[in-house]
Amino acid sequence: MENKKKNNVLGRGLSALLTEDKSDSKSVGASSIANQAGVVIYIPLTQIEVNPFQPRTTFEVESLQDLSDSIRIHGVIQPITVRKIENNKYQLIAGERRLRATKLAGKTEIPAYVRAASDQESIEIALIENIQREDLNSLEIAINYKRLMDECDLTQEQLSERLGKNRSTVTNFLRLLKLPPDIQAALRDNRISMGHAKALLGVEHLPTLLSLFKETVEKNLSVRQTEDLVKGVSTKPKKLVAAAKNSSSDVFLRKLQDEIGSSLATKVNIIRTREGKGEINIKFFSDGDLDRLCDILKNIK
Repeated sequence: MENKKKNNVLGRGLSALLTEDKSDSKSVGASSIANQAGVVIYIPLTQIEVNPFQPRTTFEVESLQDLSDSIRIHGVIQPITVRKIENNKYQLIAGERRLRATKLAGKTEIPAYVRAASDQESIEIALIENIQREDLNSLEIAINYKRLMDECDLTQEQLSERLGKNRSTVTNFLRLLKLPPDIQAALRDNRISMGHAKALLGVEHLPTLLSLFKETVEKNLSVRQTEDLVKGVSTKPKKLVAAAKNSSSDVFLRKLQDEIGSSLATKVNIIRTREGKGEINIKFFSDGDLDRLCDILKNIK
């Protein structure tokens, strides 16, 4: 099998981790597999253990079957990567989808790059390869970035160097993990895009954030419309700004505002004069949101 040069889509980090001199290619039997680091060899499937650090837990059945059909006809084009753990035993580092499809195709062996790798390098390679998948959504990328930082003890700057990406890009993905679970789930299920999520990250008040998110999904707003919605909430009337400053020292009022706002899932402002008089302003963001609030208030006993 003629070895092909790696293309640049893998990112500098993964290329650096996987780079070996792969100019040779050999086929060996179960009893004669030697330490073949740096070359492509054919390894019996029974001698390969899956990677315990594999970040990918689900494999799309139809896509896996398509790959299996291709392998049955053409063989495995891109070798998997393994490390030797003992005599005639190897552990998968990267390429579990190819390994599964090869088994499904009824093959008994698979071409593989053999390399020396520590546990940490094995984790890093598996995670980086997973990040390079084209079908990953932005939340899955963020989760893998976080895993790389935590499990490989990397800073954001080191991670960006490993991936060959700007640090700001890495930071933007990691910020997605600060979103509430409901919004993360929508991002995971592709009900909103990363652009929507970045716009919503500009809202610090949780009830307001959830209300804007709900309106974004229900009205199928574009990213630009969501940005305008967030901008409208961020722009407060001068009277309310002044009132907020005057009451900033009143811990009780601020706590009450938050409690009412949390119960109603919207922004609430309490304005009180020195004489003890005042008003409660309840924010709504659409006709539907107004109907929702009216129903809640009508049912208060």
